[in-house]
Amino acid sequence: MPSVLLALSAGHVADQFDRRRIVLTGQVIEWLAIAILTGLTLTRHIHEIGILALVFVIGVAKAFEFPALQSMLPALVPASILPRAMAVNASAGQAAMIMGPALGGLLYVAGPGVVYGVAGVLYLVAATLMSRLRYEQAPPRREPATLKTLFAGVHFIRARKDVLGVISLDLFAVLLGGATALLPIFARDILRTGPWGLGLLRAAPAVGALLMSVWLARNSMQRRVGAIMFAAVAGFGVATLVFAMSTTLWLSLLALFALGAFDMVSMVIRGALVQLDTPDDMRGRVSAVNAIFINTSNQLGEFESGMLAAWLGAVNATVLGGVGTLLVVGLWMAMFPTLRRRQRLHVEAPATNQAAADIL
Repeated sequence: MPSVLLALSAGHVADQFDRRRIVLTGQVIEWLAIAILTGLTLTRHIHEIGILALVFVIGVAKAFEFPALQSMLPALVPASILPRAMAVNASAGQAAMIMGPALGGLLYVAGPGVVYGVAGVLYLVAATLMSRLRYEQAPPRREPATLKTLFAGVHFIRARKDVLGVISLDLFAVLLGGATALLPIFARDILRTGPWGLGLLRAAPAVGALLMSVWLARNSMQRRVGAIMFAAVAGFGVATLVFAMSTTLWLSLLALFALGAFDMVSMVIRGALVQLDTPDDMRGRVSAVNAIFINTSNQLGEFESGMLAAWLGAVNATVLGGVGTLLVVGLWMAMFPTLRRRQRLHVEAPATNQAAADIL
């Protein structure tokens, strides 16, 4: 709830104040919430309402942290290597997704309080590193929080067709390609495997994404980035179809591995293009709108997959999702021809403050 309800306000704050301080404040609040959760768990005073309240506090902090954090990266590295920096960032995230659950499960042997305690220590380390980060931001132009300034990110995205194209492509592709939500059904009813097989299926997309992000961090994309992005999303759809039709574990793992790799390629291109096409004083609000698309598409995509699986069966639902993804790619290539023909990520300097104001 906080990530969606507070997104526009968080984007406005990210463009009005020091982004490093916003991120640092969010991480400190999250650390305090986890520390309280640890204490309540170790003293056996934890209950459902307390858990929900603390998770809500963490959600509020993350809602403000996300657009500020996303907007910081272009100021930390030159525009020419921003895609590679985003790939490094993504590889760290994928590695955490793979190792985190395993580490959490190992620590849980000592009890949930130990898990929360270690998480709290790691949050404190992150906040300490953020406090020492050398980050220079141009003095923001202070504006009152009005409907015009809150929705400035929406108006900017509508005015920049390439930005609108990549954000909406991500929304509809994820909405239709949510095969991973049905992995338990495929593992049990189709592939006839147990918990270990389900674990492999869940890990396969993350491993594919991790290896692809490592490759992208060492190799920059210099030409035909628009065509590469559309090809990657189409590859995502084809991998979804292969997974849907597979009846063997090894082929399903290979399809999910490819699915994660293709998704990483399109994610890096989309993320870099949005950041590079957005002026610095608008990045917080644009990142906030993008966050709404990301959060809603992931959750609604899982809901859509589950609903179709209940009506049509898991295989038919996944086939329909893969075909739908391919149709979206074809439709978006026709609707956004400049995006399809785009050669480079950074084709021009970001608009100045006055230019951004003129667009709005």
